[in-house]
Amino acid sequence: MHDNAGCGVWERETLLRIDDDARSRVRAGVMHASPVAVRPAGEALVSEMETTAARMLSTHADQSPGAIPGLAAARELYRAFGMDPTHTRPSSEALLRRVLQGKGLPRILNGVDLCNLCALRFLLPIGLYDAASVAPPVTLRRGRPGETYAGIRKDEVHLEGRPVLVDARGPFGNPTSDSLRTSVSPSTRALVMVIFAPSDYARDVLKEHVVEAGAGAARHLADGTAAVVTSWHLVPGE
Repeated sequence: MHDNAGCGVWERETLLRIDDDARSRVRAGVMHASPVAVRPAGEALVSEMETTAARMLSTHADQSPGAIPGLAAARELYRAFGMDPTHTRPSSEALLRRVLQGKGLPRILNGVDLCNLCALRFLLPIGLYDAASVAPPVTLRRGRPGETYAGIRKDEVHLEGRPVLVDARGPFGNPTSDSLRTSVSPSTRALVMVIFAPSDYARDVLKEHVVEAGAGAARHLADGTAAVVTSWHLVPGE
């Protein structure tokens, strides 16, 4: 896996930047993978999902989510944007709550399943996007009054005040719920994960996360004819 290995989408901050207002509140890890084959998860990925869910359930079964230290970072990110994480939950916390209810991780498509697995392991919200559906440049900023988009499972996602990814066509992603426009599907051949973290999140740990996400893509998303090539970068870079 290479740092900024000419992925063609969101390279460095020329194509993904955080605006000045958001920079003091959030940092992001970006992982690009291609070529990928998006389809139902294979046995190896399912096994990782089940093993991780079982471990989390065993570790945290008697704890309330508020008492789980690993959730603090995502909650800190939401509070930095004036959001109440007990009202609007980070997607990673929603996944953990599901697992602690004994429901396991949902099975959708391998790319989505891998993203959810990583979010559960890192306890950070992760956005997942079809790279071909994104029109660079991409900016991570605070949502503006009246901004919305059609969600994957919701008719409309309201974005005012929230951290939001915006491309040349408008908003398309945030740490709670992504847009239908840039969602992955069986036709996806290149995808991007964006890991959202608070601005003081340790850079080395965030780097470990993007590297792990890339390794997962290489293991589980190959089309059987070519190896998955991954690249990553952190924003801000230093």
